[in-house]
Amino acid sequence: MRGTVYKSTGSWYTVKSETGDFHECRIKGKFRIKGIKSTNPVAVGDIVIFDLETVGDETVGVISKIEDRKNYIIRKSVNLSKQVHIIAANIDQAFLMVTLNNPTTYTSFIDRFLVTAEAYEVPVVLLFNKMDTYDEDEMVEVRYLVDLYREIGYICLEISAKSRSNVSAVKELMVGKTNMFSGNSGVGKSTLVNALEPGLQLKTAEISEQHLQGQHTTTFAEMYDLSFSARIIDTPGIKGFGIVDMEKDEIGDYFPEFFQLKTDCKFNNCLHLDEPKCAVKEALENNEVAWSRYRSYVQMLEEDVSETYRKDEYEN
Repeated sequence: MRGTVYKSTGSWYTVKSETGDFHECRIKGKFRIKGIKSTNPVAVGDIVIFDLETVGDETVGVISKIEDRKNYIIRKSVNLSKQVHIIAANIDQAFLMVTLNNPTTYTSFIDRFLVTAEAYEVPVVLLFNKMDTYDEDEMVEVRYLVDLYREIGYICLEISAKSRSNVSAVKELMVGKTNMFSGNSGVGKSTLVNALEPGLQLKTAEISEQHLQGQHTTTFAEMYDLSFSARIIDTPGIKGFGIVDMEKDEIGDYFPEFFQLKTDCKFNNCLHLDEPKCAVKEALENNEVAWSRYRSYVQMLEEDVSETYRKDEYEN
């Protein structure tokens, strides 16, 4: 049988068959050692081949094969430093939710997510949430970020999940697609999903007043079928986002505005640091490239990899 993984708890997988039936499945013991270095060899969104077996009074599925993925989003494993964790696979587009405060989504986090998505060919839409809570000065700051990322080429929407402002625009982008929703804990992912599809009634939580951080509400990634011909993958809140398996000389290629300027650099292998006649540095000095983006890029080049992975982990 062939089906799609809708939920993964680490040891059991909920798979929807092509006939629309859901089955609880596990993987064969030897499946884990076939050169797969991730903590979850099967991820939400995977297309799998499975058979049904009777165990006692129950019928369970046994996954024997994962079909080739068109893309996926990956992070470094929290507990096992040499392994990675696949957040979701076969994604048509990812929505990254951003809030100016309560909690603060830092540009370094946005840029790390975007770089990873570019590397794995996942289109991203930026959703600037809680627009109904900002004062005049904060609105100016949010709209600066919106203009910055729009200029690069990313779709940006200003929304309020709580008041349902502009939620219809989000829905229009989702129709006919498998959509992953991600962001820091507390940015309003579950609130937005409930606004898009009230019948789901996902658990939400208030922001911690003491630490101004989100209370963790999603434990595992899970996919849902929506009534308007779309699917959504809800993911756990993330503190940070570490890049995985990238060489220094390729990171700049995943900054679209840097990549466009690359051919104008004097050296083909320019890292855009101290090299002479660097087109990216010239654009930076002329305010044609955002300093926040350049700082994110330099941090990715200079930070110790193990330190980056240690800091960037899920909110468990």
